[in-house]
Amino acid sequence: MFRIACAPLRAYNLGMDKPLAFEQLQADLGVGAPVPAGWRPLADCRLAIIVGVTGVGKSTVLARLADVGLDFTLLPDRRVLTDRLIISTMQAQDGEPAGPVRDRSLRFDYTRRYRARYAGGMAHALSQVSAAPALAQRRLLFDGLRGVDEVRHAADALPNAHFIVLEAPDIVRVQRLLGRQDAFDAVSLSPSEDIASPSLASLADLGVPDAAALFSPGEAAALLAWVRRSEVSADDLRAKLRIVVEERRNYDPAAARAALQENAPQRTLCLDTVALDAAQIAQAIAAWLPI
Repeated sequence: MFRIACAPLRAYNLGMDKPLAFEQLQADLGVGAPVPAGWRPLADCRLAIIVGVTGVGKSTVLARLADVGLDFTLLPDRRVLTDRLIISTMQAQDGEPAGPVRDRSLRFDYTRRYRARYAGGMAHALSQVSAAPALAQRRLLFDGLRGVDEVRHAADALPNAHFIVLEAPDIVRVQRLLGRQDAFDAVSLSPSEDIASPSLASLADLGVPDAAALFSPGEAAALLAWVRRSEVSADDLRAKLRIVVEERRNYDPAAARAALQENAPQRTLCLDTVALDAAQIAQAIAAWLPI
């Protein structure tokens, strides 16, 4: 298993009216047409796709797959392809220079607009990618897709793909986000949002009113108790709640699972990352994927 380094950002403008000349994302992956001789679209490759929202444990599971003997090549992940194929496309359409966007709320806005313009969103972008002959012979793994529109599009546009759905409750996702200290989880906060911990009576007091709909009263009380006990800061909890709320506004995990079970039942494996640990999940995936 290995990750493939990517070149600097540039705009590929997938799906625009003007035909896209073939461009290499890296030495053995590219987008556009005409495709070089011998290269194959990902639709023709042995492709496994992880499906799951932030905090379900995708990275932890991926780290364990090599340990169970699964031989695969990891494609550039969702973050990378979002930068390379989605955000850069929308920046080009907006007349902006291509460049990285770290704030999660802004990234959601770019991906939402891309999805509105190009059905399937990330699945549409992924289906435009082709692999060089040597890479096309290997089992490829992509992390990952999420949401009904993406998985339905992928089930149709990528007929050889197998889907591994990873799930976890929202409160577990928040807890994992609080613990992983990933710089990518940044959300811009205004200085005026400073909150004194003792004043917290509800999730709405954190400035995230929509969060209450995602958690039971007991879960909400547990989240606020972490702040009161100074286990996490109010700012940190608010930022992580905003990520989960914004993501759920765009992607419904249960609906995505149901769509795959309806559209690709024989190619879908669903796993609970709370009931099973990472090693058990990796073993289940390795045993399920076709040779």
